[in-house]
Amino acid sequence: MKSVFRIKAVMLKEFRQLARDRITFGMVVMIPLIQLLLFGFAINTDVRNIPVAVVDQSGSSSGRLIVESLKVAQVVQVNQFYASIAEAEQAIEQGRVRAVLILPKDLEQRLAQNRALGQWLVDGSDTMVSSAIMQLRMMPLNDLQWRINTQPNTFDVTLLYNPSRRSAVNIVPGLLGVILTMTMILFTSAAIVRERERGNLELLIATPIHSIELMIAKIVPYVFVGLIQVTIILGLGHFIFSVPINGALSQVLFGTLLFIAASLTLGLVISTIAQTQLQSMQMTVFILLPSILLSGFMFPYEAMPVAAQWISEILPATHFMRMIRGIVLRGADLSDLWRDSLWMVVFTIIGLVVASFRFKKSLD
Repeated sequence: MKSVFRIKAVMLKEFRQLARDRITFGMVVMIPLIQLLLFGFAINTDVRNIPVAVVDQSGSSSGRLIVESLKVAQVVQVNQFYASIAEAEQAIEQGRVRAVLILPKDLEQRLAQNRALGQWLVDGSDTMVSSAIMQLRMMPLNDLQWRINTQPNTFDVTLLYNPSRRSAVNIVPGLLGVILTMTMILFTSAAIVRERERGNLELLIATPIHSIELMIAKIVPYVFVGLIQVTIILGLGHFIFSVPINGALSQVLFGTLLFIAASLTLGLVISTIAQTQLQSMQMTVFILLPSILLSGFMFPYEAMPVAAQWISEILPATHFMRMIRGIVLRGADLSDLWRDSLWMVVFTIIGLVVASFRFKKSLD
């Protein structure tokens, strides 16, 4: 009987401690809630509204009917019309569109002769998107069908950057973003908390160092850790899985440094909010889930609801995923991906400022 009372006393103490720990209690509710919403609404393997462009060299009514029929299918969303194939290929390289439909000048003749009506140029670096476009190579084109006695019209498909459709080509650069997100945020999320728990915070308070200087000093060592991870992942990915590195290594380096800085400052902000290392771990998990699932690593960005896309645009992982795949696979430059680069610079500055203001050189 005494054992039961002792167990009850400790159990009540744990319940009271959990109730007082608001961050932990909040994570108990929020983590399963976020997971449910992410997997229920945001995660969708049915690819829809893929941004594509059209190069209509025919200028015919049949070409316009083909474009309208594509819109009805809702698999693609025609965002741009280009006058030349070179412009269209540049748009794919810069990530503005995922595919381009080319309608040749002799479209009417091809219709009469039952030949391929045109050609798709597809960004093959994302296998899910390319698979969705491949389904459009044979499709009924509504009003065009009465003009020819044949099966659904066909289109030639050319896969750029990953013609063999190997999943490793898409996964390895994306995995770089996932691993850096996990390690960089995890390392720095406990930086200030660890100093407090070890009793070193008093020493830092006694020094003349400013808050912003402390924040910068905290993240610089982990920059080198991140660069080591980049070398390992891309190096092994290239030599073991034959993942091409089409972009300049300098572009890979600068883009990665931007993302490492943004992730480290996000971890610092968490560290200034959390009171214990357990809380910092819980908040890190809370950030990691949407960062990985909404970044486009596993599921196409275009398949997500608009609200989920807004959230993903705030997270650095989404921008880095576009950057690293664009540089490594498509050979793009940071100037081509300037919006993603600019956001990570802004995110880093805001994160450093917020962390500096939240860190007070006092023990209260």
